[in-house]
Amino acid sequence: MVAVICSLAIAMLHQSNVIQAEDPNSVARAAEVLGNGGVVAIPTETVYGLAAAVDNPTSLNKVFSVKGRPTTHPLISHLSSIEQLHGWANEVSSDAELVAGSCWPGPLSILLNKSERLPYLVTGNRETAVFRIPAHQFARHLIDALQVPLAAPSANRFGRVSPTTAQHVLDDLGSDVDLIIDGGSCTIGVESTIVDFTCDPPQLLRPGGIPREDIELILGKSLVGQRGESRASGMLQSHYSPACQVIIANDLAHAEKLLAQQQSMGNRARIVQFSDDLPIYASTLYSQMRQADFEGFHSLVAIRPPETGLGQAILDRLLKASAPRF
Repeated sequence: MVAVICSLAIAMLHQSNVIQAEDPNSVARAAEVLGNGGVVAIPTETVYGLAAAVDNPTSLNKVFSVKGRPTTHPLISHLSSIEQLHGWANEVSSDAELVAGSCWPGPLSILLNKSERLPYLVTGNRETAVFRIPAHQFARHLIDALQVPLAAPSANRFGRVSPTTAQHVLDDLGSDVDLIIDGGSCTIGVESTIVDFTCDPPQLLRPGGIPREDIELILGKSLVGQRGESRASGMLQSHYSPACQVIIANDLAHAEKLLAQQQSMGNRARIVQFSDDLPIYASTLYSQMRQADFEGFHSLVAIRPPETGLGQAILDRLLKASAPRF
């Protein structure tokens, strides 16, 4: 059975719309597709993104249609340099400069006031926009080739589990994506941290790949929790959801009890492989959710991580995955 699954995966990844990131023509091919109004799935250190140039409305609209994403839900603009930020954002605060300079390239996104040149289609018709510089070299090389930022939400159906491999993108979106760049498995495996720097003190809008404590150490002050309306990716109550039910346990003993309860009701269930190594827990979480769906499990029991470091991001994803579906 394993051999059959592996053979199918290999066959899928030889489809004509998938190329390797290290292919010498990969950047040029991706730039051509985007220039012609298509969309490209690209690897980043967090999750795979469905990319469009921010100045191409045809590509941007295709991102929304392929994902089934509401156009009111803003996109993150990906840059290749901090210098590029000043052309697309207004009023970049000293706090934002400090944190970006320390964390970029990397899994940090910052919310700022947008410049006039950034289309409202990218920002969900808001005056604010979210920016980051990805750590993956392919993404930055593609941005350099286009000379404009890339809007790139996760390359999956809206509200569902984010992809951390090219195969995940194929499983979700298939030929709806014009080109998929296979850059291997994402090293971090959860989305970027989002911080709102239009207010003081800055607000943590979404925990992610850079822990809150690290940002507070750089700033020399505390972040506050999100207040007001949803204004960035990943802020909905239900998100990152597999087809199976996600149940959160307090510890292993509690997880085993919940597992037994599910099995007594005739439900196929399993426990998410927990690791005290939070980077490993984070990088494998979405893959485990997808595998449970692939194998037809009804329930997935996840052990609550400590609310420190990456544990905050993991818990956020588990809480949203276990919330009532929209």
